[in-house]
Amino acid sequence: MADRAAILLLAHGTPDELDEIPQYLSNITGGRPMPESVIEEIRHRYSLIGKSPLTSLTLEQGRLLAERISAPVYVGMRNWKPYIADVVATMRADGIEKIVAICLAPQNSRTSVGLYRRAVASAAQGMIVDFIEGWADHPLLADAFAERLRAVWTPFSTESAAPVPVLFTAHSVPCRTIQSSDADIAPDPYAIEAKLTAALVAERIDGLAPGNWFFAFQSQGMSGGPWIGPTVEDTLTALHQQGVTKLVLDPIGFLCDHVEILYDIDIAFRDFAANLGMELRRPESLNSSSLLTTALADLAQRGLARISA
Repeated sequence: MADRAAILLLAHGTPDELDEIPQYLSNITGGRPMPESVIEEIRHRYSLIGKSPLTSLTLEQGRLLAERISAPVYVGMRNWKPYIADVVATMRADGIEKIVAICLAPQNSRTSVGLYRRAVASAAQGMIVDFIEGWADHPLLADAFAERLRAVWTPFSTESAAPVPVLFTAHSVPCRTIQSSDADIAPDPYAIEAKLTAALVAERIDGLAPGNWFFAFQSQGMSGGPWIGPTVEDTLTALHQQGVTKLVLDPIGFLCDHVEILYDIDIAFRDFAANLGMELRRPESLNSSSLLTTALADLAQRGLARISA
């Protein structure tokens, strides 16, 4: 604590109760109203999984990280409690002067990750902040995903007497959020970084040939306007037409379980695949993965070294 430095893990956040969903969605849209049909659909999805564990799992990731490093670890959410601004206020009260902020969305986007950066910058005025924007190519992140994937893919392939195809996914974003009409601004890196993570994971799986894995963007929103693709549904349909009957779906854009995994994949995509005559399996989410903790510790220690130099 000599430098009064701490780590701040940043995550999306999720409501604790079904009745909190309207306010939660309002936080996501910046107050723009959403159709009641959309609110009810989201409420229905949450009801099917019982409760999203995102907050509790992220807090556990923070606890595990704190055991590995010599600095305190805090957790702040962008769209729900504990809000980033409130957590930074607590850090100030605790005497923290320097922050290493790690966004638990490894693939950088000017919009999604950019919103985290702006939230931290607004709350942490006067404090020294080292904000880690993207770590999609971190070798330990790829190792962590590969460890989980291998545990499902290898026995599934053995059982099937042939290497099973893998469909990697990451959360989609609205097209408008990654487009820019300014020729001086570089293209948003999100789609490239998401596919890079997938490629790094795939190359770690012995027997998974380059032509036997695919990529799609999942969980396109219901707020209107085009979202980046291809969608999982279109990709599953195309693979079905090619004769694929068994598939592993691996979401490499998420670090823990939440509604986009427990509903979108485990219920919606699995049912969609079953209706096509396909068997769909997915690896266990990283959650409390020791390799993930090691990756976060490496990021944290590098950040602490930068702000202490």
